[in-house]
Amino acid sequence: MPAQSKAQQQAAGAALAAKRGEMKKSELKGASKEMYESMSESELEEFAETDRKGLPDKKN
Repeated sequence: MPAQSKAQQQAAGAALAAKRGEMKKSELKGASKEMYESMSESELEEFAETDRKGLPDKKN
């Protein structure tokens, strides 16, 4: 399932970086922290690799 907004795509990228050990889990906030805890690495990859072109800034 692709990300539905730029904010969602960014949050998934941050959570993915934390899952991979590229950043500390303690640096995560809000949606990215929730995504880290509730999604697998493959699910996060799918969200994070979504093309941002045409996506709204935030999901309504």
